Amino acid sequence: MHRSSITFLTLRVVLALIGIAIIFLGLNVGLGGIRTLGWQGPLDFLAVVDTSVFNAQDNHVRFLGGVWLGVGLLFFTSAFAFSNFKAILLALCMLIFVGGLSRFSVMEASVIFSASIAPSLFAELILFPLLGLWIARTASAKA
Repeated sequence: MHRSSITFLTLRVVLALIGIAIIFLGLNVGLGGIRTLGWQGPLDFLAVVDTSVFNAQDNHVRFLGGVWLGVGLLFFTSAFAFSNFKAILLALCMLIFVGGLSRFSVMEASVIFSASIAPSLFAELILFPLLGLWIARTASAKA
């Protein structure tokens, strides 16, 4: 197998795995709302004091989980139709980077760099831009 073929195959596997991970996260929030389905940890982290406000916010969070599910489906599908998805993948990598930057709006380093957030922040600010570069280079080599 030629080296560029191995690199392309590896990229496709990585895209599929990223897609599966994001689909998992999207389902957890999209179907579970603010409380989630508990696939990432305990469910007893909040108490509702105003049910109507909570229900509205919960519904908004479910929408965002559904959007994240859609992002995962795009990553997963791109593993099988890369040439049709390269521009979308580059846009998604950029959007995930912007989402990572938005974490800094908390303005509290103990939260941003905590063990619960730091791995996601690292992926969003470092790994996804690198993935975008890999996609761009692979797309150029395939053109």
